Order: sequence, then structure tokens, then C-alpha cells
Amino acid sequence: MTKPVDLAHHPMTNWNGPLGLPDFTRLNDADFGPFFEAALAAHMAEIDAIANNPERPTVENTFVAMELSGDPLDRVSAIFWCKAGANTNDLIQAMEREIAPKMSRHYSAISMNQKLFDRIDDLYQRRASLALDAPTLRMVEKSWKGFVKSGAKLDPAGKVRLAAINEELSSLGTAFSQNVLADEKEWVMFLGEEDLAGLPEFLKSAMASAAALRGRNGEYAVTLSRSIYEPFTTFSERRDLREKAFRAFIGRGETAGSNDNGPLVRKMLALRAEKAKLLGYESFAALKLDDTMAKTPKAVFELLEPVWEKARDKAAADEAELQRLAAESGSNEKIAAWDWRFYQEKLRAEKYAFDEAELKPYLQLDKVVAACFDVATRLFGITFAEKKGIVAWHPEVRTFEVLDADGSRRGVFLADYFARPSKRSGAWMSSLQSGYRLGHGSSPIIYNIMNFAEPPVGEAALLSLDEAKTLFHEFGHALHGLLTQAYWPSQSGTSVSRDFVELPSQLYEHWLTVPAVLEKFARHYRTGEQMPQALLDKLLAASTFDSGFRTVEFTSSALIDMAYHSLAEAPSDPKQFEAEALKKMGMPDAIAMRHRTPHFSHVFSGDGYSAGYYSYLWSEVLDADAFSAFEETGDPFDAELAARLRHNIYAAGGTADPEALYTAFRAKMPTPDAMMQKRGLA
Repeated sequence: MTKPVDLAHHPMTNWNGPLGLPDFTRLNDADFGPFFEAALAAHMAEIDAIANNPERPTVENTFVAMELSGDPLDRVSAIFWCKAGANTNDLIQAMEREIAPKMSRHYSAISMNQKLFDRIDDLYQRRASLALDAPTLRMVEKSWKGFVKSGAKLDPAGKVRLAAINEELSSLGTAFSQNVLADEKEWVMFLGEEDLAGLPEFLKSAMASAAALRGRNGEYAVTLSRSIYEPFTTFSERRDLREKAFRAFIGRGETAGSNDNGPLVRKMLALRAEKAKLLGYESFAALKLDDTMAKTPKAVFELLEPVWEKARDKAAADEAELQRLAAESGSNEKIAAWDWRFYQEKLRAEKYAFDEAELKPYLQLDKVVAACFDVATRLFGITFAEKKGIVAWHPEVRTFEVLDADGSRRGVFLADYFARPSKRSGAWMSSLQSGYRLGHGSSPIIYNIMNFAEPPVGEAALLSLDEAKTLFHEFGHALHGLLTQAYWPSQSGTSVSRDFVELPSQLYEHWLTVPAVLEKFARHYRTGEQMPQALLDKLLAASTFDSGFRTVEFTSSALIDMAYHSLAEAPSDPKQFEAEALKKMGMPDAIAMRHRTPHFSHVFSGDGYSAGYYSYLWSEVLDADAFSAFEETGDPFDAELAARLRHNIYAAGGTADPEALYTAFRAKMPTPDAMMQKRGLA
């Protein structure tokens, strides 16, 4: 006889570990299935009780009850999806394929519950007479609109079809993500000493560690982790090996057979177009952008296209310089995509007399983490205390208690920094628990996931400048979650429009290269000596050196995402569509999209950034202008400005319209000028 699930007392849903964390030592992967079933049923019972309440709808008996419902489901989900991304296995992946469509069915049933929507609609129609405070009014209006966009006003047949579309999209997104992970996990290129010409010691060390992790001691492994792939194609003098690594990297998700994402993408685009039409929108992009700052695909293209033109011109000028360097080195080959980083590094050395290998010893992981914390302390008064010996989802996870200036606990921050085969690629922030003030309140438990190359035991982990920026970026997201002061859970932390959510993260990147921060934390990992002023000057002077390449990489991906989703009918052959669209745009042959369609996980492993990858650039317009505010004061840690930044951006969450929040901080909305200047494209 199966033992009944105890949602009230089991460590899966009753978190009694240190600092209010789950007690990971008592969790078993096999328990996820039964606990999901029980938690889904419990949540639906709560929803049914709200929907069938005979009393007239009030904010308390409808919205408060809804916002506080589903706590066991939130908890089991938080643990499961964390493990699915950061430390998966065959059992987790099998359950992921099973659970994803169940979750979709569950939330479709809620959003299409007619009695529940009638209560929400009643309060929405009466909202002007309810004397609601501004955040509550916004919560009511956004909740109503969310239900409508989820099919609440469709006829019965339309509701059934939309639920089926959502369920299938959920399953396809899971399969897409697992295919990319499988390709990344399965491909590796083992090298011997004779294959390492041009590689700096930090990269050899990382490659030796990656090989040892795969049972090949004494060899060197090139993997598809960016932390190894990018420096390998930057420094390796073996053009044949650079090409081999490049083709594997851009071919992720395109391996013939079970890992081929082509059919999945084709189906997802068709289903998204059908969903948009069902809900009364001319395209999926129109549906997704309806509740964002951009509002329309036209506004997105008006931002992206001028940036694209300037970036392409800059990249063309750079390519001519790279071709010159190649010729001077004795190569008569035309610059190809696997050559760009290699010759670009030589051009950087020629123009600025330094290279990545010279810089990297001064960017030790622990020091960059300390810099992240120090900036947060100087700006916002919060401090971080590492707590050793706390078990999380993997032994490498580090745990920090976060304290406010008065010594009270603000939350918990967890960090998982190193790449491994059980972790999907990329970097992200998420939460085990959101912070809010409704009911008994909740303290945020936020985590960052990275994929840095792990050094051999006893050696320091060294970062590239891009990796250090990524760490600051994701920590900016973490601060958005940690500093929240939202009352309603649905407005907590990063619960904002997609093209506003990147503002806190991208803005935080600016503090990495503040001279005072580099002077304090950019210390040589062996000698402890401060980065020489001459190197610091060269670093800052070269900050926009590769802007053409980086902007073409990014903007091409954003334009393709928007091109796919602006169509009323999905393309029959996405691979051909991508190729034709890039040709029409004038995509340089020697630069590849940052995310080609078969591995564009932002867009196809879920709905998150679909028709939304542009948001990084949209937010960059804001972040460049926001940091300019600090530059105008002459103090990157100006106390008055930092207080406004905390209150209106990092703490506010989704409590108000993004434009109102930004204007409250800056007193105006920005133009793209500061962003173009920052990228060196002005």
C-alpha cells in the first residue's frame, strides 16, 4: 500500500533546514512524482473553494486567497526545477517530461475556470469604487488581463483547444531543452600536448580539469561550455581544431536523430501562431508584447534596426583589419567564423597592447564575488555572510545569509558557479522562495547559476572579463529578488515586464569596471598585487573594442526571434527561414548568431523570452542612461541616488508601471543615445 503524502510535514514542502532552506539531505528524487500529484490536487482544492465561495467577491476572499494558495506546489516546484536545470539526471529528466504537461494542464484549468474568472471580473469592473491602493489596483488589473490572455473569455471549444496548445508547447519546450543539454553533454574533443599551441596556462588547466572529470587524466578536453569554447577559439593556433569546435558549438540541437530540434521548432512556431490567432492577436509577437514597455513589434524593430546597421558597419571595418592580420601572419584564407575571435585577440593586442591572458590573472572568482557583495553594501547597505556546511542541490553550492543595514535578515543567497555535465549551459537567476509582505510574509531565497570552468583542486578559478560581467549581471537579478518590498507575491522581485527585467541586472554590470572597484578587487591570484594602472587604463580604453562583433551576434538573434514571431503564419521550414532572413539582413559570413535557432533556449525551451530576446537591448537603453545619472554626480556610489535606485527599481518589483518607476528614479525617460555611446556605435 502506498504511503500517503504528508504535505504539512515532509521536508519536500515543510522546509526546516538551516536559514529556512529545504533540508536537502532528506530529499529523494523519487518523491517528486507523488508530491507533485498531492500538491497539484491541494492547490486545485484551494482554487475550487475560492471559485465556489457564495459570498460576494472581495479583494480578501478572492485575490488574497489566490495569491496565498498553492504553497506546497510552489515549494516542490522550486526544488524540482532548480535540480532540473542545475543538477539533473535520467530520473529528473523523465519526470520533467511528465510533469511539464501536467503543470500546463493545471494552470490552464485555473485560468479557464469560469466561476473564478467571474469573481475576478466582478472586482475588475468595480475596481474604481473599491478605494484600492495603487499596487493593489495594478494587481487586480494585471490579474484580469492575464486571465483574458490565458483564454478566460474563449468559448468552450476555444478553451479546450488553447489548453491543448499550451500543454503541447510545454512538452515541446522540455524536449528542446533536453536535446540541447544532450548535445552539450555528449560532444567533447580530447587533445594531447601536441594540440595546445597558443593556449594560455589558465585554459590548459581548465581543459585538463574537464578531461579528468570525464575520466581522461593526462589529456585536455574542449567542451561546449562557453567558459572553455570561447577562450579555445580565441587562443588556439590550430585552425582545424577551431573549426571543429565552432561547428559543434553552432550545431547544438541540430544533431541528426533524437536530438534534432528542427521538427520541435517548426511545431512550436505553428502552435504559437495558432494560439495568438485564437486569442485575437495578429501574431504571437503582438500577443507577447501587449503588456510590455515596447507594446508592439513595430517599436521593437525601430529599436533594433538602427543598432543593427551601425553594428554591421563596425563589424565590416573590423573584418578588414582581421583579414590584414591574417595575411601578415602568412594565411591566405578568408576570415571565417572560427577565425574571428583568434584574430580579434591579436588586433586587441596590437591596438591596446594587452590580451585576455594578461587580464585574467586579476579576475579571480572569489575576488569578483567579493566585489559583487561590496558594491551591494556600498549602494544598498546590505551585507553577506557565508555559511559553511549547508547542504544544497550539489556540494559546490555556496550559501550566504543576507543582512540589512540594521542587522536583520533580508534573505538567503545561494551560488552555484562551475560547469558540469548535469547542468544546462548558460547563466541564470531564480528563487526557491520569493519575498513578499502579504499574510505572514516571506523572506526571499535567491540563487545564481553559472557555468565557469572549474580549475584543478587547489588552483584558483580565473574569469574572463565577459564572465566577470556575467557574474555581476546575474547578481543584479539576484538583488532584484533580494531587495523586494512588494506586498503582493505576484509583484515580487523580478515579476515585471520582460523588457524591464534586465534593467537591474545590466545596470549592475557597470560597477564591475568602476576604477575604485577594480583597484580594490582586481588582484593577482598569486601575488595579491593590484592590477597595474597601465593595464587598468588599457582595459577601460578597450571597453568598446569588439562592439561590432558582440552587437551583431546579439542583434541578429533578437531580429530572428522577432521575425519568427511577427508572422501571422509560421514558416514551414525554420532553418531555411533563418538562413533567408539572415541573408536579407546582410549578416556577415564571418560572424554567427549568438543563439542559432536549434539551441536558442531563451526562446524555445519555454515561453520566457519568446518574442522577447530584444529586451536585453531595450533594457540596455535604460541601464546606460541610469548609470549616466551616477556619472553626472561624479560619484558611482552617490547615497541619494542609490536610495532612489533601491526604492524605485530594485525594491519596487511589479508594483507600478515600469515607465513610472524609471521616471521616479531618473525624472525622465531615456533615448538610445547613451546605449549607442556605451557600445561604441555612436
